[in-house]
Amino acid sequence: MFRLKKGTVLLLVLVLTMALLAGCGSNQSTGGTEDGGETAKSGGGGTTYISIATGGPAGTYYPLGGAMAKIFNDNVDNVTANAQSTGASVENIGLVSKGETEIAFIQNDITYYAYTGTEIFADQGKIENIKGMAMLYPELVQVIATKDSNINSIEDLKGKKVAIGAPGSGAEANARQILAAHGMTYDDLGKADYLSFDEAADQLKNKQIDAAFLTAGLPTSAVTEVAQTTDIVVVPITSAKITELANEYPFYTEVVIPGGTYKGQDEDVTTAAVMAMLVVPEELDEDLVYELTKALFEHRQVIIDTHARGNDIKLETALQGMPIEVHAGAQRYYDEMNVK
Repeated sequence: MFRLKKGTVLLLVLVLTMALLAGCGSNQSTGGTEDGGETAKSGGGGTTYISIATGGPAGTYYPLGGAMAKIFNDNVDNVTANAQSTGASVENIGLVSKGETEIAFIQNDITYYAYTGTEIFADQGKIENIKGMAMLYPELVQVIATKDSNINSIEDLKGKKVAIGAPGSGAEANARQILAAHGMTYDDLGKADYLSFDEAADQLKNKQIDAAFLTAGLPTSAVTEVAQTTDIVVVPITSAKITELANEYPFYTEVVIPGGTYKGQDEDVTTAAVMAMLVVPEELDEDLVYELTKALFEHRQVIIDTHARGNDIKLETALQGMPIEVHAGAQRYYDEMNVK
């Protein structure tokens, strides 16, 4: 039988003991909260990874999210942030509530529906593990038609091929509610197509649809792109109908799309708007949210340089129209800055 010498046995015991000690020492958390629980995705060296859920590349959320990621990367220690293209508001609610993203762009009406379990969230129940970070800018409901479709009012959409937004999106909810205010449903349309901004833009250019509902900040790149090659009409929503909408859905307000916003649109056009906002998971670390909120407003020039809507993102309006409770980290910054 093979026997180990006494010195060899001692050497093996020493090696095994050192290996066990090294293994125990390497089992420490790299990042996360002070109590050891991780509220954001953490990597080696204490880096915290921040995912920013935006929308489609042709909308407004995506470029703004990219600008915010740059702000966080340049000004918040140990943070690596990236903007992710998504299906926008409704999908983003799910991502936040499941902890699959740290920050999300969402329409404030959609946030309210989710939190209260109403409207498009009636069958899902309340989603209460979400908090507000900041209100951003008005999102305008833009009804864009090809000029040769002879659509000049919402009523003219009857019998036409209309893009109503991606399935379950904020734009789709707006389309349904606005049609209802005019005594119409999707059945009154010639065809209701559930299309994203990109898809709607392509089909408008190719004359596959007559009109499209898009809810986004001005100018919306998808509309700008269509207007370069196709004569368009920006269809108004009258003040009376906007008042009706606001009576049932208090998030709607009346706004104007200034003449000259898009090629061929020379006159001001009245339409309805909701607000874009940032939502975070309830459990996201308070200190992290504080630092992110502070960086967002102290370096917002980066956003302004990226997109015209950056001019609407202001500290003094960061809480106006907030439909849910503000995250403690963001609230701490607002309290310091005396924002009410």
